[in-house]
Amino acid sequence: RTCLTKETEHFKAFMMTEFQEKLRQQHEESMHRELEALLATANKAEAEISRKDFDGFKKLFHRFLQVKGPSVEWAKINRPPEDSIQPYEKIRTKGLPDNIAASLNKLAVVKLNGGLGTSMGCKGPKSLISVRNENTFLDLTVQQIEHLNKTFNADVPLVLMNSFNTDEDTKKILQKYKHHRVNIHTFNQSRYPRINRESLLPIAKNMGMSGDNAEAWYPPGHGDIYASFYNSGLLDKLIAEGKEYIFVSNIDNLGATVDLFILHHLMSQPADKRCEFIMEVTDKTRADVKGGTLIQYEDHLRLLEIAQVPKAHVDEFKSVTKFKIFNTNNLWISLPAIKRLQEKNTMDLEIIVNPKTLDGGLNVIQLETAVGAAIKSFNHAMGVNVPRSRFLPVKTSSDLLLVMSNLYSLDAGSLTMSKKREFPTTPHVKLGSSFTKVQEFLARFENIPDMLELDHLTVSGDVTFGKNVSLKGTVIIIANHGDRIDIPAGAMLENKIVSGNLRILDH
Repeated sequence: RTCLTKETEHFKAFMMTEFQEKLRQQHEESMHRELEALLATANKAEAEISRKDFDGFKKLFHRFLQVKGPSVEWAKINRPPEDSIQPYEKIRTKGLPDNIAASLNKLAVVKLNGGLGTSMGCKGPKSLISVRNENTFLDLTVQQIEHLNKTFNADVPLVLMNSFNTDEDTKKILQKYKHHRVNIHTFNQSRYPRINRESLLPIAKNMGMSGDNAEAWYPPGHGDIYASFYNSGLLDKLIAEGKEYIFVSNIDNLGATVDLFILHHLMSQPADKRCEFIMEVTDKTRADVKGGTLIQYEDHLRLLEIAQVPKAHVDEFKSVTKFKIFNTNNLWISLPAIKRLQEKNTMDLEIIVNPKTLDGGLNVIQLETAVGAAIKSFNHAMGVNVPRSRFLPVKTSSDLLLVMSNLYSLDAGSLTMSKKREFPTTPHVKLGSSFTKVQEFLARFENIPDMLELDHLTVSGDVTFGKNVSLKGTVIIIANHGDRIDIPAGAMLENKIVSGNLRILDH
């Protein structure tokens, strides 16, 4: 009897997998039919581009249907071997050769420019928000690279990876850099269809981007850089121009400047041990517990993102003791290696399933990938543990306050921590919801306070700051609901808690 039961179990399991396999095939066939129907609604030129996009999407969807459960087995995760993550100081002690310009001429800078400024209450590309002295993220980037090109008489081009959300506005603005000494190229990230969570089919009615259909599309995360860069023809163009590496970073990371020591380290490796991928990592603080980290997994360095961590291990992932570093998303990648991996189709990036609820309440999923996840596909990949100053992202108005303040000085497009600050860490700033939108944020400050000696600032409620305020130590300002606090011009707050209602009236 037991024998029979076992056979029945096996048979059931077999039928189950066969059923699942059939279901998977059905989903895939239905998806392919829908995509063809969508392509039929586009004009010839658009259909050609979209077909390439859809090819990438089909591969992702196919893998999404096959993958069950988390993409890593927790027990197989190990700390990276000592030599796989080099301290920046060690790379810096090598110094620089006389002809660093020769290395610079083999480099192109790629900025990820697909994001909108919506989280900061702005319309249009995030890179066009003013961050310092009327300069936008894009202005600062162009100034940095122009300064490099002039200083070393080099030709480092700037490449912007736009998305369908940012392409048009970005291209309009590029006119203003015509006379700068930097060649600027753009290419577009793919445009993928959002998937209805119930039916696993696209929600788009046609290839259009307007009206109800505007919500039907998404750019599939920055891991898409490899395919779209290759498909755009720009990868081949740069290789033909003698470029060997790209330095990739988020355009809103103001610390991500071209580092000559890391560049030299890459260029000075022996040909047979050429490092094809460097990820800049930096030490975690409590604020970075969600950042992706480097692990050793089945003999490869691998990027582990919070989305891939089984629920039971999330706290362990966030701990600062076990995983001490996180990925800054500043990456140095070999162009010939990208070409090789694209042509062999061997870049296997973990899928990030991003669930969204649209304005009308419809539940959709977006299939995305991360650029750093490709580290395991490249030869002799390594991490470099860089100073925190190379990670200065501006995601919120709290970040904006820091970079607009006297904590930083601006030189040739690069921000550096003021020499007058006694300790190298940045203050912890938490501004409440009245400061979320850039316009409102700017209206609340007559000018940016002196923050050289600030450790911690929390502001909540309806608060405004007069001219020349200085903040030191820990300052907490809380206006209760319905109250308002005006910090008077010239005020100096040191280790203060201000709460309640404070209106300074001019007589």
